[in-house]
Amino acid sequence: MTEITASLVKKLRDTTGAGMMDCKKALVETGGDIEVAVDWLRKKGISAAAKKADRAATEGLVGVATGARKGAVVEVNAETDFVARNDLFQEFVRSVAGVALEGTGDLEAIKAAKATEGEVSIGERVTQLVATIGENLSLRRSAVLEVVNGVVTSYVHNAAAPGLGRIGVLVALESEADEQGLAELGKKIAMHVAASAPQAVSRDDVEAGALARERSVLEEQARASGRPDDIVAKMVEGRLRRFFEEACLLEQIFVIDGETPVGEVLEAAAKEFGTAVHVKGFVRFVLGEGLDRKDDDFAAEVTALSS
Repeated sequence: MTEITASLVKKLRDTTGAGMMDCKKALVETGGDIEVAVDWLRKKGISAAAKKADRAATEGLVGVATGARKGAVVEVNAETDFVARNDLFQEFVRSVAGVALEGTGDLEAIKAAKATEGEVSIGERVTQLVATIGENLSLRRSAVLEVVNGVVTSYVHNAAAPGLGRIGVLVALESEADEQGLAELGKKIAMHVAASAPQAVSRDDVEAGALARERSVLEEQARASGRPDDIVAKMVEGRLRRFFEEACLLEQIFVIDGETPVGEVLEAAAKEFGTAVHVKGFVRFVLGEGLDRKDDDFAAEVTALSS
């Protein structure tokens, strides 16, 4: 049997573009025969996947799944929006969301898990689909929300299929209220989150660094006016209030009626249900958010929510 040397592994890697560990495994499986190892990698879809791995994957789908007091959202990227209409790809994203629902949202755990007994892992399935579909694919991120009492509801905007779309939202409501009524309320709040993109539930939840940066910018802007320090301080506080009204879910105006702060909507619901209702948290995934993409403008996609 041919010795599997580092130079042999490197030669196979240079030929196929596959990873070092995959190349070493291929050579071990094929007795060190380079040509046979190339075919081995191709059959596994690894060579094809490696050649596509450096191509930008900024399209795809966001998928959501909900269960008993728990919800999961995932983003799986592809190179073109055409793939989002592919039944095979949609089925895969749906299965990934289902696997995420069983865990904690840890991405590596999802990649290592199997959608069904006897199947390859999710990570290996990505490699297979790259070869089948012909585009670079990437399981980019995931998140899970869970409550002890209450509901976790989901909403998908611009849906390509049930539970799959370009914007996916989870909202967790903690309450002892009737689950059906609570779920209806949660759905409306999830629609609001999709449209209004809050940064935090309340002022106390705003990330300290983000708040410090905002205050610094506002102070510099106010000082540029040349006003006295006491006036500058009042200007900064006034502008911070507006920042909180725009950034905090509970202070945003509810998109459903266009006039009531979300916090007051929850207070009214609590009176109707006869028990308190709290937003434990929310997650909002926008497809391709933060990636280098051709079209990064999602504003037009959410305007229809209130119509």
